[in-house]
Amino acid sequence: MRILGIDPGLRVTGFGLIEREGNALRYIASGCIRTDQAATLPQRLGTIFDGIAELLAQYAPEQAAVEQVFVNVNPQSTLLLGQARGAAIAALVAGKVEVLEYTALQVKQAVVGNGHAGKEQVQHMVRRLLSLPGAPGADAADALACAIAHAHGGQGLGKLPTAGYRMRRGRLLAVR
Repeated sequence: MRILGIDPGLRVTGFGLIEREGNALRYIASGCIRTDQAATLPQRLGTIFDGIAELLAQYAPEQAAVEQVFVNVNPQSTLLLGQARGAAIAALVAGKVEVLEYTALQVKQAVVGNGHAGKEQVQHMVRRLLSLPGAPGADAADALACAIAHAHGGQGLGKLPTAGYRMRRGRLLAVR
């Protein structure tokens, strides 16, 4: 099964594609879709949509794992991030790809074993789990981590057990 992981962002949307065969994971591709900051918002959203559509045409993934938006201190940033995420999801749905959503906490817990792991820890574990020669960039690593979390038995937001967690500012936090 081919899984496309997406780490949405208005400036940079990371993507990572892996293949799961039994319990084995194989790296296919990763990178970033970058938008022109001088472009209008609709143009930038179109760039994200088109970039995802190109990935679907080139790699034909069967499922997609998308990181869910968390609430920032700045509401405007949260809204823009949500719009970028919406463009990515719309492209996936238009391409007839099943979309599952994960919080950053769920992804980090599945990949690193610690829901509060830093970016460097995520990059390191992605590199190890996929036997990569070097660490991928932060956005690509987050997208690959999302795909890995799904491949390791995730069923999407709302289907994973969340007992022992509580919601705070739109993020799941472990209850201690």
